[in-house]
Amino acid sequence: MSYWLLKSDPETYGWADLVKAKKATWDGVTNAAALLHIRSVRKGDLAVVYHTGGEKAAVGVADIVSDAYTDPRNPKLAVFDLAPRMPLAVPVTLAELKADPAFEDSPLVKIGRLSVVPLDAAQWKRLLRLGKTKL
Repeated sequence: MSYWLLKSDPETYGWADLVKAKKATWDGVTNAAALLHIRSVRKGDLAVVYHTGGEKAAVGVADIVSDAYTDPRNPKLAVFDLAPRMPLAVPVTLAELKADPAFEDSPLVKIGRLSVVPLDAAQWKRLLRLGKTKL
């Protein structure tokens, strides 16, 4: 199982939208590095949804419910489907993540504009602890 952090502008599509939809396709990503990560996504992986913009915080946990597949609207892009699992009990801010040694080498803090970020198992567990959330 792999773990991911998915960045989204909550004004465009945020955690509340995913909860309301119950399932969504994670699309619209064009960055080459992020697309490489998307192509690695597998059904059964877990993700944390992170709000960009004014919030800058991880807010919820989602289940990846499909393997990555070719975007039907653009064959150069890849997408995957996800469903909300649960909100984090406490949002985890970017400032908290940057201050935590577990994330010092993470693309989350080193490549700020990357919209799909892999997390290792230790980072995943730490993020859930910071968010006071148990799965």
